[in-house]
Amino acid sequence: MTRVAVAGFQHETNTFAPFPTTMELFERRGAWPELTRGAALPARFHGLNIPLSGFLAECKHEVVPILWAGAEPGGYVETGAFDSMVAEIVEGIRQAAPDAVYLDLHGAMVTEAYDDAEAEILRRVRAVTGPDLPIAVSLDLHGNLSQAFFDLATVVTVYRTYPHVDMADTGARATRLLDAALTGPVAKAFRRGDYLIPITAQATGFSPSRELYAALPDRDALSVDLALGFPPADIPELGPAIFAYARTQAAADQAADATARHLAEVEGTFDARLLSAADAVAQAKSAHPGPVVIADVQDNPGAGGTSDTTGLLRALIAAEVPDAVLSMLHDPDTAAAAHSAGEGAEITVQLGGAFRQYSEPLEATVLVEALSDGQFRFTGPMFGGSDADLGPVARLRLKGTGVTVVVGSERAQNADQEMFRVVGIEPRDHAIICVKSAVHFMADYGRVADTILFADVSGANPCNLAAIPYTRLRTALRLGPNGPLAVTKPPD
Repeated sequence: MTRVAVAGFQHETNTFAPFPTTMELFERRGAWPELTRGAALPARFHGLNIPLSGFLAECKHEVVPILWAGAEPGGYVETGAFDSMVAEIVEGIRQAAPDAVYLDLHGAMVTEAYDDAEAEILRRVRAVTGPDLPIAVSLDLHGNLSQAFFDLATVVTVYRTYPHVDMADTGARATRLLDAALTGPVAKAFRRGDYLIPITAQATGFSPSRELYAALPDRDALSVDLALGFPPADIPELGPAIFAYARTQAAADQAADATARHLAEVEGTFDARLLSAADAVAQAKSAHPGPVVIADVQDNPGAGGTSDTTGLLRALIAAEVPDAVLSMLHDPDTAAAAHSAGEGAEITVQLGGAFRQYSEPLEATVLVEALSDGQFRFTGPMFGGSDADLGPVARLRLKGTGVTVVVGSERAQNADQEMFRVVGIEPRDHAIICVKSAVHFMADYGRVADTILFADVSGANPCNLAAIPYTRLRTALRLGPNGPLAVTKPPD
């Protein structure tokens, strides 16, 4: 029977984030599963919306599980963490002596030593497998991929939805594409886009992403995929990439070229949909009926944000909104103080603002309305079935306002209503729902709110691409749809 070695190592790296990604963040559970090894993988990942889960469920071969590790998006991955994880994966593959390999990667990992971390992973794997062993890789829609990576992988699949409700489906597609590579020759083609796309404009519920991805399965090929890129990364390989596979080179090239033309044709129709915080709050306050969701997109921890900025909170207070809830503000000290004081206590705290380049702490007197250990199970379309452990969590009512904030002890993107329910808040019961997220929240919160607004508030996930201080991009790349050409310049 064919033996397939299986491993996963995921990180989306924001090179502007003000903190590193350490080994500890891969080892512990937050919103993502904790580091899992060996025979524990099938049970741990059964039924989850994670590529590895979909691959394991679909694969008909003998599987040799090695490990899976993932961490909340953040700054550069530390060298020690990267080297340790990759060495363990490579050694597992060497010992397994498999007939093929499947890797659940992200596509936007950057380490202290490697701009193109996924290509480096494959280089090290190829050192033990040789150049011809079939290697299938699944990737995030937000990958920044290189020609070197493409050349090293045999076949690649990419998420086709944002929010990523098809992560497990992408792993299953990787199984089928790997089978195609095991049973016959596979020709491949790689193309790159020449403009960056803001994160909020990439949502596949909006045009033109909706039409771009709807067209992919119709190409005359085994598989065609499009990664739209992850903008907050100052690296030469930044930007969209297209992967096409077919039985003939002509068919692969034709499919890749068709997708590249489509991407070029729709350039002027992408819309970041950003509003000032004041305008977003004003629109939400006047909307009837509610609820309305306001996304604090530039403080999205799912894109490396600190998840503790106070700009949106201040806008809610200034507008004197009668009923708004916000989740989840990363503030371990305030969460600890609330747990120490107990439910029903009134305390004065400094909310958020640990990174002063983005916001100042907000001093407030708050009523501690509810407490939780932060352990719960997600129920939304994207993370549903996965268990979270966000440490001590508190529900705080800001005295003299209509604002309630949920503070937690781990950074985690609010893409699931359970991040309110963990402290007894039912989102649909409130007029304004504020989430620290960019797009992923839409899969779950779209079920309770017809109006969704994107607030332009300072944070580590900048969505105004022309204002990002890039220094290392390729000069043929445009900074946003129909934007100016990138200019390579030395850092200050």
